[in-house]
Amino acid sequence: MNRILFEAGEIRDDGTAVLSGKRAEHILRVLHGRPGQILKTGTVDGLAGTSVVLSIDGGSVFLRPSHTEEPPEPWLDLILAIPRPKVLKRLWAPLTSLGLRRVFLLNAAKVEKFYFSSQWLDPASFRPLLLEGLQQAGLTRLPKVEICPLFKPFVEDRLEGLFPAAPRLLAHPSSTVVDPAGVSGAHTVTLAVGPEGGWTEYECESFLVRGFQPFSLGCRILRTDTACVALAAVLDWLR
Repeated sequence: MNRILFEAGEIRDDGTAVLSGKRAEHILRVLHGRPGQILKTGTVDGLAGTSVVLSIDGGSVFLRPSHTEEPPEPWLDLILAIPRPKVLKRLWAPLTSLGLRRVFLLNAAKVEKFYFSSQWLDPASFRPLLLEGLQQAGLTRLPKVEICPLFKPFVEDRLEGLFPAAPRLLAHPSSTVVDPAGVSGAHTVTLAVGPEGGWTEYECESFLVRGFQPFSLGCRILRTDTACVALAAVLDWLR
């Protein structure tokens, strides 16, 4: 936990906050919290900064936050064919750490119907994992999550409006590594990642005719969680 985050309502009218539970335990056991200590903190979907520890009472920590810094803006818009539930669970935190801005969880020909009933599509289940990723990376901006159960209406009716200017990349296993144009210096990048069995020919063509560039890390066929993290890291470096 490299930046402790407060929910907006946790900062009281007098400018102080009280933490208990997991965050307080981290302050006390890992950071060896003591009165007067300065900690890196931030407000969820708000500013970053520091907090001074005012006092400690049992398992509760009293702090005075000062949040005046704009954190790094998230940069990655991900169109992701919904993976197996346990894979999706593993993806939430690391993708958020890497700068996930928006994720559209999309149906595809090789997506199993029961994936849509996964608990990891429930905000009550995945939001703590998003917060974990933010606190790990020292960020504050939660990614926006949208579930899109119909492939064709999403691609044909919404794609242009959602991603009007950013470089658009279609991840698909290939023996040729394509060097994508327009990524260097881009503020945001849109990446479409298919199921572990890959996009179908129709799905690939639907993206390509709408300006997506094929993008590959090589001929290896990777698991979704490995592919997403590797692709995001490479694209962030290219930016």
